[in-house]
Amino acid sequence: MNSSAHLAWPFFEDKHRQLKTDLQTWTSQQFAHAQHALEVHDESRDAVDLECRNLVKTLGASGWLKHAIAGQAHGAMGEVIDTRAICLLREELAWHHGLADFAFAMQGLGSGAISLKGTAEQQAAYLPRVAAGQAIAAFALSEPDAGSDVAAMQCSATSTPEGYVLKGYKTWISNGGIADFYVVFARTGEAPGARGISAFIVDADSPGLEIAERIDVLAPHPLACLHFNQVLVPHARLIGAAGEGFKVAMATLDVFRTSVAAAALGFGRRALDASVAWAQQRKMFGQSLAQFQITQSKIAQMATMLDAATLLTYRAAWLRDQGQRITQEAAMAKMTATENAQKIIDMAVQMHGGMGVKKGCIVESLYREIRALRIYEGATEVQQLIIGRDLLKSN
Repeated sequence: MNSSAHLAWPFFEDKHRQLKTDLQTWTSQQFAHAQHALEVHDESRDAVDLECRNLVKTLGASGWLKHAIAGQAHGAMGEVIDTRAICLLREELAWHHGLADFAFAMQGLGSGAISLKGTAEQQAAYLPRVAAGQAIAAFALSEPDAGSDVAAMQCSATSTPEGYVLKGYKTWISNGGIADFYVVFARTGEAPGARGISAFIVDADSPGLEIAERIDVLAPHPLACLHFNQVLVPHARLIGAAGEGFKVAMATLDVFRTSVAAAALGFGRRALDASVAWAQQRKMFGQSLAQFQITQSKIAQMATMLDAATLLTYRAAWLRDQGQRITQEAAMAKMTATENAQKIIDMAVQMHGGMGVKKGCIVESLYREIRALRIYEGATEVQQLIIGRDLLKSN
């Protein structure tokens, strides 16, 4: 089904409706073979890494990564990132293929700081390759003892005449081990807490940059812990001013946090579509599962939760594209979409019975895909804090 009925809502322009049409044509051809949301037959780490690299190349060659960066001179679709466009892309890709959504999202998140705050030289050196799918990007913020609490960051960068020397660890880094470069946040000490952090571009082949651990998770994705063992980074690779790294990180997350909600919509919509199809074909006690009132009630709940999350997601995306600050709206969208999608997919698994937990079933793979979205780029509990603090501050 993969409905696009919400494209009739006033949040969208004709260019977004055309984008959705073009996307659906491309994805239906590209993923026609896919039997479930994560089409990775071999889930070994090496196979997943290879699959991710190939997806980045395919997305770049097909022109979709142009939406993930900013600046037409660097191969982007526009001068600024169109939030509604990246949300539509993530929703569509997630419906078909979880790893394709991951590949697209990490290209945007990993290079977002360069799009938003990079110098002209930095943008020219990295963004065209990101857009073409020729360079894989990564965003290195989290640490073993500093996830949601960014101010607790310990990874340090010491300025020397030759450049900055980075020392410390980063963990849960998406594209860790396959990225060509990392945007790394490290403590430079201009002020206490979050005000003493700076952002750097670190090439993956920099001497002293080591993969300390490859991390395996529920839904196979390239993840790693990085060790910066006296890594020398040229002064020209500092993004923005020294001490402004926290602002750079938050500006990047503000763009892409809403798109996490959109990915959750794609997973939730796929689960609803699979449940409707299953209910209509599954026979039980002389009738189809769809004829039971309890089934109809569950499907109604799933559809309503999905629409509510869709409204919040595209409200946030539309507001950002109007130039408005969306800290609260993005947090509401991310929280609601990921939590609702988890509930929808759980209902879908229950409705499928034993088939719902069989490896390779659509809803089983979706169950594994959705769980991480409630944690990364700010866990649900962090979104609640953001919303509450923002409301209290503005009243």
